[in-house]
Amino acid sequence: MAKIQQATANNGKAITQKETFSRTTSVGNCIFADKSIIWKLLTDAAGYTRWNSTIISVNGNIALGETISLKAKMAPKRDFKLKIKEMAEGRLLVWGDGMGKRIFTLDDNGKGMVTFTMNEKIGGPLFPLFARYIPSFDAAFEQFAADLKKEAETIQNLEK
Repeated sequence: MAKIQQATANNGKAITQKETFSRTTSVGNCIFADKSIIWKLLTDAAGYTRWNSTIISVNGNIALGETISLKAKMAPKRDFKLKIKEMAEGRLLVWGDGMGKRIFTLDDNGKGMVTFTMNEKIGGPLFPLFARYIPSFDAAFEQFAADLKKEAETIQNLEK
C-alpha cells in the first residue's frame, strides 16, 4: 500500500511542501456524493476531459498495471506516460512515473459525504537542478478538486 502523506479536507486549497530533493502538493475537499460516483469519475480515462478542465486528454485504461498517456493544460506539449501502480476499489488510486507519483484517496464520512484527497510528490537526486523550472501545481490541483466535486455532486443530485 502507498505511503500517503497527510492531507486533510482543506476546502479545496492546495498546500505545497518543498524539500531539497522533492516537492509535495496536496489538496482535499469534502464531496457530497456517493463514493462510487467519485470513483467512477477518477477511473474513467475517456471521461476526464468532460468534467476536468485541467486535462487535455487521457488515453488508456485506468487499471492496475496499465499505463495511461495524459496531457495537462499546464504542460500541453508534454505527454505524461503514467503507470497505474496501486488501486483499492473505491478507496485508493496511485499513478506515476520515474519522477513521482500521484495518490488519490476517498474516505467515506457517512451521511453522503466523502473526503477526497490528492497528493503528488515529485523529485529525486537531480531534482534541485531543475526544480525552479517546474511550475507550481497549486492552481491546477485546486481546479481538479473543484471540478471533481462539482461533477460528482451534479451526478448525485440527478440520481435523487
